[in-house]
Amino acid sequence: MAIDVTCTKCHTRFQVSEKFAGKSGPCPKCKNIIKIPDVKDQVVIHAPEVTGPKDTTGQPVFKPITRTEVKLQAPQIALIVGSVVVVLVAAVILRAQPESVKKLAAIIGSVLLGPPLAFAAYTFMRDDELEPFRGTEVLLRSLACGLGFAAIWGAYWLVFAYWYNFKPLPAAEPNWQIMAAVIPIMAAAGAFISQASFELEIATGALHFATYFIATVLLRLIMGMDPKWMH
Repeated sequence: MAIDVTCTKCHTRFQVSEKFAGKSGPCPKCKNIIKIPDVKDQVVIHAPEVTGPKDTTGQPVFKPITRTEVKLQAPQIALIVGSVVVVLVAAVILRAQPESVKKLAAIIGSVLLGPPLAFAAYTFMRDDELEPFRGTEVLLRSLACGLGFAAIWGAYWLVFAYWYNFKPLPAAEPNWQIMAAVIPIMAAAGAFISQASFELEIATGALHFATYFIATVLLRLIMGMDPKWMH
């Protein structure tokens, strides 16, 4: 067992073998002569004994669970950044494509981007005081959340597509005044989906959905499409 020693002159801390216990020797830094304490003089701090009920294996029932801190690793950050670049490049390329191609890409993209955006936003917005979701569970929750976000855009489009059949132009077109009333409803629905999927607070859930909402609107703008999702 090693003995902890602190030089009384330069305060350097080091360890020596227990065979030198009770002997004197020079400090490795300042050469001051130090007496090595005996093993019995060492101060040992013991963890407090856990009291309370125990399970069949003898482990305390109420022993605190050690939480493992979850942080994004460099490969994960690189993957996220690379994915963003690829999506932006694809949006720029689609800008020159026919309108029918851009419409199809917008529909498919709103569905495919949902889960990864939900996962990425969760890693930054989750409550650090709570144990995070991991592995298959976080993937399934991200999938459900992302598809829920895409369904909000689908419901929005269906409402105005239905309205379009019964209202003359331009009354059927969703203008910015209509969007100002519709966006809070969409945000509330998105916050509910985030809360149900990742157990986020309502306000955090709204920001979680806003990540997806803003990303899809910006991509439509980059593609040269109407950001109101009607054309």
